Amino acid sequence: MLMNIKTVGFEGPLDLLLHLIKSLEIDIYDIPMQEITEQYLIYIHTMQELQLDVASEYLVMAAELLAIKSKMLLPKHDPIEGDLEYEDEYEEDPRDELVARLIEYRKFKEASLELKEKEKERSLFYTKPPSDLSEYSSKVANVESENKATIYDMLGAFHKLMRRKRLQKPLQTRIAREEISIEKRIEEVYEELITKNNWVDFFELFPYPDKNHIVTTFLAILELMKRNQIKVQQEENFSDLLIAANRQV
Repeated sequence: MLMNIKTVGFEGPLDLLLHLIKSLEIDIYDIPMQEITEQYLIYIHTMQELQLDVASEYLVMAAELLAIKSKMLLPKHDPIEGDLEYEDEYEEDPRDELVARLIEYRKFKEASLELKEKEKERSLFYTKPPSDLSEYSSKVANVESENKATIYDMLGAFHKLMRRKRLQKPLQTRIAREEISIEKRIEEVYEELITKNNWVDFFELFPYPDKNHIVTTFLAILELMKRNQIKVQQEENFSDLLIAANRQV
């Protein structure tokens, strides 16, 4: 059986063999050496007739295919009955080494195709250096940049506050309690900071040991930070937080 071969570029003799195996629908684990060798030699001769240089590695592979084909044509000896040494001897298939090389090459080829596809997808993304937007910054953004404290600093201070309250003795208890909303507490904290007109220690805003009052006050402070109605600073790591009203809002 002859096959028309297009003179496409191959990356090597193994690449050409995989192409032939796929085109002829051959089982890679059971290669018919006569057929594959004939098709391989047709490609080599076609290249030579077109006066194209054939790399030496293609000629080396042609010699290997012919050698394997010759070994396959050698008659196989039937085992002699009673000859245990001959029966235990394993007769190696001349195609084993070639099959192993083809399978290994196919793995790398499939991996390269997958990487090429990822490269193609990545090429659809375009990036640019960050632009200088400082001239568009608002006054609010400038105020926020001056605040050294973050939400994580506030959470750390709240944890320290709760620990201090637990250590105070004797603990105060009340049978009845007055519910207070966050909005009301926001107004109270902001008015207190406006009245003092100075930096206030974070812990001074929690005069009551009641847990509900502490949590409500803490949430009110966070909301005031979000609204940019207060400024929060910390001179250095783990030092106390200082809070003041932001009159520029």
